Amino acid sequence: MTTESSHSEEVVGPEVAAAPERSETGRADRRRTARTRLAVFTGAGVLAVVDLGAKAVAERGLGDGRTVDLGPLALQLAHNSGAAFSLGSGLPSWVVVTVTGLLTGVIAVITWRAVATASRLLPAGLAAVLAGATANLVDRAGDGRVTDYLHTGWWPTFNLADVWIITGAAVAILASLRSDRSADEASRSDA
Repeated sequence: MTTESSHSEEVVGPEVAAAPERSETGRADRRRTARTRLAVFTGAGVLAVVDLGAKAVAERGLGDGRTVDLGPLALQLAHNSGAAFSLGSGLPSWVVVTVTGLLTGVIAVITWRAVATASRLLPAGLAAVLAGATANLVDRAGDGRVTDYLHTGWWPTFNLADVWIITGAAVAILASLRSDRSADEASRSDA
């Protein structure tokens, strides 16, 4: 609301005066979101590189069929042409690569959007899922299979990317449940 006084000065109402403050708040929120996105995607990239490095070391160090016993866990080289835990291993590799590529893209978009709207825990979990999916996709793109090297004897052989995916999914689920519970409590207190 604006009115003109007798001195030709413009008088500004409270809703207009608050606009610069909202604008500054919006800018600060966008900068914070951009920094968080950078951190989340950089973290995902670092985790993916760690897994890809471990796969390269496993290929070189365990390629002769050797197993290194570490107690409850052994280092043993295996290759998986299917998806998680060898599911879909009978499918053509281009199908598995295409599907995992599409899923990785979807995870990236969800992660991008979650940063702007969610608590810190959800994007962190999604970043771990994205890291694992990306590392396995890059590995699979080379020869149609994923390099696994962590062996328990009672579970299919897996790799760090699989650990990132499972751990990240668990964190994302817990963050979502926690967020839902907080929203329920807030709506009850408003009533």
